[in-house]
Amino acid sequence: MSGTPGHTTTAILDVTIPPLDSEAREAAVDRQANLTKPPGSLGRLETMAADIAAMQSTTEPTVDPAAVVTMAADHGVTAEGVSAYPQSITAAMVANFCEGGAAVSALCGAADIRNVIVDMGVAGEVPPAVVDHHITDGTANMAAGPAMSREQALAAIAAGRSVVSEQAAEANLIGLGEMGIGNTTSSAAITALLTDNEVAAVTGHGTGIDEETRAQKVDVIEQAIETTTPDPTDPVDVVRSVGGFEIAGLVGVTLETASRRTPVVVDGFIAGAAALVAAAIEPRVVDYLLPSHASVEPGHEAQLDALGLESCFDYGMRLGEGTGAAVAVSVYRAACTAHTEMSTFAEAGLDTE
Repeated sequence: MSGTPGHTTTAILDVTIPPLDSEAREAAVDRQANLTKPPGSLGRLETMAADIAAMQSTTEPTVDPAAVVTMAADHGVTAEGVSAYPQSITAAMVANFCEGGAAVSALCGAADIRNVIVDMGVAGEVPPAVVDHHITDGTANMAAGPAMSREQALAAIAAGRSVVSEQAAEANLIGLGEMGIGNTTSSAAITALLTDNEVAAVTGHGTGIDEETRAQKVDVIEQAIETTTPDPTDPVDVVRSVGGFEIAGLVGVTLETASRRTPVVVDGFIAGAAALVAAAIEPRVVDYLLPSHASVEPGHEAQLDALGLESCFDYGMRLGEGTGAAVAVSVYRAACTAHTEMSTFAEAGLDTE
């Protein structure tokens, strides 16, 4: 999924993502083999700890402090009737996040995760506590023309990078979250373009639309792709054509986080679309991605396949907001804690001969 000449990482964002630390991984694997348990008996928790050790370049991997960045923006394509909810819900939910009344608020609270709420382009008033990177009041209707300009796409990606450096620089793990009525439509378009799938195969029921509306949604996406003619080899052009400001912002979050040797937990379908774009900009970003849940959105499987990820769990989730990422943090925390706090046989004075 690498970009063509002229669309390299340096030309777009000048971000460098370091290689994984193979020595840290080897040390982690060796420690796992000597912990007071049969080798491999903790299954994927063992490989998770080794993966995070390689990402963080340490023999003592940790997810703490952890953060979930929830970015919000509106989508002009809602004018096409692709969602079960009106556009005004976006601003209302952002307020709910700030008041602690949303699902992501509860799940972050339960797992001791900081939830950073960012306005990337909400068409409505948002509370003062929201981090302000407002581009404009939502994207244009992508069925009629490009969702945004290239300059806006780049500005949104740059804003995502700055959110990490200014709001979550101390985090040892960052999860991706989002809010934006209409954003499964954009995500399906991005996924079709970057995974070479048919639109119908990656388009789901989003907020709970019926099958007739889903068929209309497929038509709208196909019309948008035909109208905006995005270049699939240029990920920024894909975002310009059919993306969203919150999706572009999460691309920046992903790139910046990976550049700091920090794991990125990919939430569901919308976060997966952002991860696809980030990986198309810089393929090495994939090394720093950790999966969360298996979304019921059909395009999510195509995203995971393209990114080489296996879901962490499957609870039938499809909410977004960063909810799956918040739940996954507890799993990755458990993996790291078992790795660092368990005794080896030698430390415990146990003779294995």
